[in-house]
Amino acid sequence: MPRRHLHVTGAAEAPLRAALRDLRARLDVPEAFPANVLAEAEWAATAPRLPDEDATGVSFFTIDPPTSVDLDQAMHLSRRTGGGFRVRYAIADVAAYVDPGGLLDAEAHRRVTTLYFPDERVPLHPTALSEGAASLLPDQTCPALLWTVDLDAEGRTERAEVRRALVRSRAKLDYGGVQRDIDAGTAEEPVALLAEIGRLREALEVERGGISLNVPEQEVIESPDGSGDGDGGGYELAYRAPLPADAWNAQISLLTGMAAAEIMIEYGTGVLRTLPVAPDGAVGRLRRTARALGVDWPHHVPYAQLVRSLDPRLPHHAAFLQECTTLLRGAGYTAFSGGEVPELTTHAAVAAPYAHCTAPLRRLVDRYAGELCLAACAGAEPPEWVLAALPELPDEMEQGARRAGAVERGCVDIVEAVLLKDQVGEVFDAVVVDVREREPAVGTVQLTDPAVVARIEGGPAGLPLGERLRVRLTRADPGTGTVLFAPA
Repeated sequence: MPRRHLHVTGAAEAPLRAALRDLRARLDVPEAFPANVLAEAEWAATAPRLPDEDATGVSFFTIDPPTSVDLDQAMHLSRRTGGGFRVRYAIADVAAYVDPGGLLDAEAHRRVTTLYFPDERVPLHPTALSEGAASLLPDQTCPALLWTVDLDAEGRTERAEVRRALVRSRAKLDYGGVQRDIDAGTAEEPVALLAEIGRLREALEVERGGISLNVPEQEVIESPDGSGDGDGGGYELAYRAPLPADAWNAQISLLTGMAAAEIMIEYGTGVLRTLPVAPDGAVGRLRRTARALGVDWPHHVPYAQLVRSLDPRLPHHAAFLQECTTLLRGAGYTAFSGGEVPELTTHAAVAAPYAHCTAPLRRLVDRYAGELCLAACAGAEPPEWVLAALPELPDEMEQGARRAGAVERGCVDIVEAVLLKDQVGEVFDAVVVDVREREPAVGTVQLTDPAVVARIEGGPAGLPLGERLRVRLTRADPGTGTVLFAPA
């Protein structure tokens, strides 16, 4: 999970955007697709493998940020006769366009995942597919993996299946608009039910001990007056706290990922997203950080309950939520076949078996999980091309995650260096959120204002983990993305 989400606006020649271009070059990010891959994508966009079933009569809708065009999921929500709900969830059918062993397939295995920079994204698939033919754009008929999940009146899953079908989204909605319509009582039932089902699923998450982190999204915007460095490169930080609609939408994806995991476990072949339970020491560190940030965490309150009580609009809660993501380290992918189900099948934050299957336009593994669920529901043998790729898939995803992590860390470092470059020598209030075990004078601090997390070095004694500290900015270099503090 990212430490934070970032995006930036502004002129292409602005210093921050120039530094981001340099970062892409340093990390050897594969921005341009080879010409033959682009040609194969253009051809595939005109000749997908179409399913027999036609579900275009269902009024699907998508919920995404306003500028998104790589739309993986569309949904339709309804009440069932006699009680309960039906969730229809259409997932972009990437396999309808990508031939196993072809150029597109090989390029996707090289890229593994879409990479997100504050100023642009580097897609997994060419835009002819990811933002065009395969995307569930409004009023476009597309092949999809159509999940049908029946829930009881409490939101518990009673039945789940997936099959191929043609779908057609009727509307491209955004989180803010959905939230406003639901709050005003003007949302039509398929959309209004998102709140009802979302709340039920959140209650079930509480019941099973799962955790959803409402980590604020950090926006980096140019200052209205262009102040900062004389070149129109002044920037400001702003937080966007997630809306309830964000969380309700995430619950539909989570519901589908949990259903997929159960199907693959029963099938005896699959690929799961797994996470072991965090060690006690990690939770102890978070308790000290909570105390330093003024977050009330009584000893009798479990971690999951505390997280759900936090308000990401409050700066000290937002800072603590950022640190909570450290408990999610260690997540990975576990592949299995031939009925040899692994010992660890659960994801600690989900508190249940879970699989990535709802974002195949942006993540390689989802295409394979989708194909295995299709085969399981049809009572068929797994596709040979899926079985052939399955053993190497966890390592490929891990390599992709490392690259995405390097991108994220590099972006955060550059943004913070640009924001602080004119304040070297100044003193800030901070909290020590990490200390190296073998070098207790080296660690990480989180500033109260601005919202910056950076390295700290120095001091005759060890850094006080979880305690407040006055720190002096000693270096902020946008060219290298280096931000360094010392105890003041």
